[in-house]
Amino acid sequence: MQHITRHILVRIKERIRPNKVIILFGARRVGKTELLNEIISDLDQSKVLLMNGEDQFTINLLSKRSISHYKQLTQSKDFLIIDEAQHIPEIGQVLKLMVDEIKGLHIIVTGSSVFDLSNKLGEPLVGRQIQFQLFPLAQMEFNNYENIIETHALLENRLIYGGYPELIHLETKEEKQEYLEGLVNAYLLKDILAFNGIKKADKLIDLLRLVAMQIGSEVSLEELASNLKGISRNTVEIYLDLLEKVFVIYKVGGFSRNLRKEIVKTSRYYFFDNGIRNAIIKNFNPLNYRIDIGQIWENYLMSERLKRNHYKNYRVNKYFWRTYDQQEIDLVEEIDGKLSGFEFKWNPKKLSKPPKAWTKHYPDADFEIINNENFIAFVS
Repeated sequence: MQHITRHILVRIKERIRPNKVIILFGARRVGKTELLNEIISDLDQSKVLLMNGEDQFTINLLSKRSISHYKQLTQSKDFLIIDEAQHIPEIGQVLKLMVDEIKGLHIIVTGSSVFDLSNKLGEPLVGRQIQFQLFPLAQMEFNNYENIIETHALLENRLIYGGYPELIHLETKEEKQEYLEGLVNAYLLKDILAFNGIKKADKLIDLLRLVAMQIGSEVSLEELASNLKGISRNTVEIYLDLLEKVFVIYKVGGFSRNLRKEIVKTSRYYFFDNGIRNAIIKNFNPLNYRIDIGQIWENYLMSERLKRNHYKNYRVNKYFWRTYDQQEIDLVEEIDGKLSGFEFKWNPKKLSKPPKAWTKHYPDADFEIINNENFIAFVS
């Protein structure tokens, strides 16, 4: 397959402007560096200063906090681009000085670790930054390179192996499985394990495995802590938060407008990528041999919808909805007060009606079933 142009590329190019910092977040290996290269390819190369935050020379070069030093460093340059900027100490203060004192300078930085990069950028760059997030490849990006028949033919592959860009260059199942397992072991938790006090990689993997088996269900922190043994509820909560901040999983809360029977105090967790989820549980079996097809399908639709909403800059609140008497809806979206409910069914022959409590208390809300025949519009 040819190179896939990322949907967010145009939006980033439109927002690049002098004395502003473009921040591109994303998990490791989702294509941030490749996206930077595409941006750079359209620029006058002589006007670009490209640096890597993982390079010690770059770290040393930027550690000298001096306006004159930074002006000399960027002399004759219009663009400063720093990949993996989270490794540079006090990067926010460094960039603030440049933005405020070097007129006409355009700055783009990437980072794979929100808990690191955001903390160092947040306060210093208030009003000076524009943030974007890059995900594994989205179906809406594949749409430009394949027709509907091809999309349906490739669906099972994407449900099992996910959308990390490197996978499109790998041909065999063995190669894809090895890549995803290596990604989990070598890259995925790298930022967390480098974080002070986080040393139990095995516990993180065990925690992810437990979460992976509970997709579509509310997660109990107490139950997770009990199953992990030797880890407190508070530690579980901290680990889950860190796993969110390095873009492995994300949380969805319960929806309520104060109906007494609605469940709101628990959360559900989803993986940003199906391939990572399946690598965590070490199961790449075809769909015909799986008992978790419902969870795989739900995780895929939730994540593809998340990518779609982010890339199109839709401001959407997302929730699940469930009552204590087991009436539920997989996804509720709220846009400007308008509610839409979505129920996910892999089999198009399985029909479903909106729950009675939902139609009674939210009569103006939309309701739609998403199955493997009509999903393309939902994720695009």
